[in-house]
Amino acid sequence: MEDTLKKYEGRLPESVLEDVRQSMPKKISESKLREVMETVEKEYTQMLAEPGESVGIVSAESIGEPGTQMTLNTFHFAGVAEMNITTGLPRIIEILDGRRNITTPMMEIYLKKPYSQGKDIKKIALYVKETKLADIASEITLNLAESRIEVTIDNDKAKELAITEANLLKALKTANKNLSIDIKKGIYIFKMKSKDENSNAIYKLKEKIKESYIRGVRGITQILPVKKDGEFIIITAGSNLKKLLGLPFVDGTRTTTNDIFEIEEVLGIEAARHALINEVFKVIENQGLNVDIRHLMLVADTMCFNGKLKGITRYGVVREKASVLARASFETPIKHIISASLTGEVDKLNSVVENVMLNQPVPVGTGLPKLITKRVK
Repeated sequence: MEDTLKKYEGRLPESVLEDVRQSMPKKISESKLREVMETVEKEYTQMLAEPGESVGIVSAESIGEPGTQMTLNTFHFAGVAEMNITTGLPRIIEILDGRRNITTPMMEIYLKKPYSQGKDIKKIALYVKETKLADIASEITLNLAESRIEVTIDNDKAKELAITEANLLKALKTANKNLSIDIKKGIYIFKMKSKDENSNAIYKLKEKIKESYIRGVRGITQILPVKKDGEFIIITAGSNLKKLLGLPFVDGTRTTTNDIFEIEEVLGIEAARHALINEVFKVIENQGLNVDIRHLMLVADTMCFNGKLKGITRYGVVREKASVLARASFETPIKHIISASLTGEVDKLNSVVENVMLNQPVPVGTGLPKLITKRVK
């Protein structure tokens, strides 16, 4: 097999050859393998873009037309109404605009064995979820006469989360360093160290105390263990990729988040590009639409080509364009033209938009070739 495949090195990409290696049965005959490789090469050659083909315009049309058919609804997991996930057109816009603060961040946490087979899955899920004081408090009362706040803990909830009195007290003191905290008969008493103890300050203090971080992964507000493809995974509302990848029971090679900027920050631009393609493709697929993944790859390349993830907006990709007229064609034209005039910028007219604006042949298709002749005297 290897001798036959070596003949196609340089004619086919290494990734295609690797796919063939993994897909072919070990006992395939030489003649059958040659027949398969000829078909693969033929298919690959037919899929190549011709020189001068307007791949950008084709991609824009191929994504834009199905995009108009998308619904504006959001999808949520059955029985967990508060765990909404943004899908459809709003999600596509969110991704392609390069928005850092997405509406519904979520993660899919894959686990190592034996946890992926269901062992201690509920315990693991509760360990991951961020726990605040409000989650385990059964009662929070204000004592305005003595300017203090009294918190009664739900012992059953604390026991379920394996939170001891010592751990809770330590967490509360870490989260509220400007307060004195005591325990009397199982009731946690909070008092301000400063003498500014008016009723308004006490009410504000109550809300702050309720948000005190106790344990878990910060940012993970909801957890949902589900079985997927024969193994248990944990779906979360909220995202904290960096922290989760450091946990010993998490499979870091497959765990992912829908926050592409977080992926870029933790794993780098190549991982962010891959996630961008997957996220857009997932939305389109869920809508029952069909878009060739190469169009999405081209968009992802455009958003990531300079090493930083940038949205397709006037503050992102458009700002990076070399052509003054191309930048001016996309909102705020006067600003771009004046700025270019002040700095003496030159437009080489190398792309499509600027030539269309000047009514000249565009450098694609039949407008691509240039005839060069020697002048005979």
